[in-house]
Amino acid sequence: MQDSFKENKLHLQIKLGDLIKKERLKTNKSISLLSAEIGITKSILADTEKGIKDPQLSTLWRLAQGLNIPLSEVIKELEKELGKTFSLIEQ
Repeated sequence: MQDSFKENKLHLQIKLGDLIKKERLKTNKSISLLSAEIGITKSILADTEKGIKDPQLSTLWRLAQGLNIPLSEVIKELEKELGKTFSLIEQ
């Protein structure tokens, strides 16, 4: 049960990181610039993009604002990417 959760959580983090990086590159912002604009460290942003870091909601909100996209769009895109059967709880 725990292994399944850990695998799914890592999958979610990787998809989120990919999405954030894609949106950051669309805006032509470097990691340094975006992190300075939203007030987080470069290492937190880089680790989030790599899927290493599981950001707090407040950090995710700031990332979305810094990328000029609504947080709800980030969630919708993740739901689309992960599919309807994705879950972090054992079914």
